[in-house]
Amino acid sequence: MTTSQLTAPAGGSPLHPGSATVEFRSLRRTFGSTTALDGLDLTVRPGELLALLGPSGCGKTTALRILAGFETHDSGEVLVDGEDVTKTPAHKRDAGMVFQSYSLFPHLSAVDNVAFGLRMRGQGKAERRTRALELLELVGLGQRAEHFPHQMSGGQQQRVALARALALQPRVLLLDEPLSALDAKVRLTLREEIRRLQQELGITTLFVTHDQEEALSMADRVAVLRAGRLEQCATPSELYARPATAFVAEFVGTMSRIPAVRAAEGVEVLGRRHAVDGELPADGALDVLVRPENVGLTPGGSAVVTGASFLGAVTRLTVTLPDGTQVKADLPTDEAALLPVGGTAEVTLPDRPVLVDRRVTAGQ
Repeated sequence: MTTSQLTAPAGGSPLHPGSATVEFRSLRRTFGSTTALDGLDLTVRPGELLALLGPSGCGKTTALRILAGFETHDSGEVLVDGEDVTKTPAHKRDAGMVFQSYSLFPHLSAVDNVAFGLRMRGQGKAERRTRALELLELVGLGQRAEHFPHQMSGGQQQRVALARALALQPRVLLLDEPLSALDAKVRLTLREEIRRLQQELGITTLFVTHDQEEALSMADRVAVLRAGRLEQCATPSELYARPATAFVAEFVGTMSRIPAVRAAEGVEVLGRRHAVDGELPADGALDVLVRPENVGLTPGGSAVVTGASFLGAVTRLTVTLPDGTQVKADLPTDEAALLPVGGTAEVTLPDRPVLVDRRVTAGQ
């Protein structure tokens, strides 16, 4: 069954009545001496899936819980379609939430779990059952409607949780690391399903994850948080190719740091001069940050190949420079075969501006 086949309750709205704009304005939240959010400014556009990405403790889950109404904030505003929802109780915020732990009622079947919220809203038994069955069909569980949680796999339970969140026709869908408890194969399948459903329904979705691959593969935009502050919000391709800060560069994808020195109109690295992408730090020793696919290797030279990881069509080589710096390079596997571990290599970078950061030293 497709979304176009889903019918609305009598006198009600279609499955998804419309997408909302969500805004965090100067949002601040502290827990004792710990600052979880430090002036967060962020807008989620109608109908987009925005991923909140960052390390543990960066504030991403706190922001989600504040939007849901499960946490309060110290200052700032949370707006949904321009309306401040600070004083609106959680059950009236028109948001559906899916948790990491599924949170299904063990004594209820799948169809009754999905229908539970509709029951609390006073919808008739036949009507809510019809609605719940439609949603289970939508998430591919129509044949398991009468199964109980203990009779389903983790991935199936999470699909039930997703259907339950959609049952109340929320304008905003909130996903709090919903895939982290699943094995790798199920995670891959379910993230594709979540993305498909989100696009079909056009529902504004905020997705919290610490998994960069999930964020980059699912989201329209990714917001990278660090210590309660927004480092960068951009499309996955822009975030990867043009990180705004060294933190974003190293958190999203793999980066190698190569020592550099200041030179006229830029820096010198590996014996060649390069312009700088962004700002050049005013003082201190410098590193250039470079992704593995942008590192060139040819046989010979002063670097030593010290590791190789076969990744299919690509092999990731690790080379060690004379000063001990380790650099990772992704090469087509047939080319990597010409650079065996223990052999030597010349390391080169493409002739374009490079991202520069202050040197990271031991203890930092």
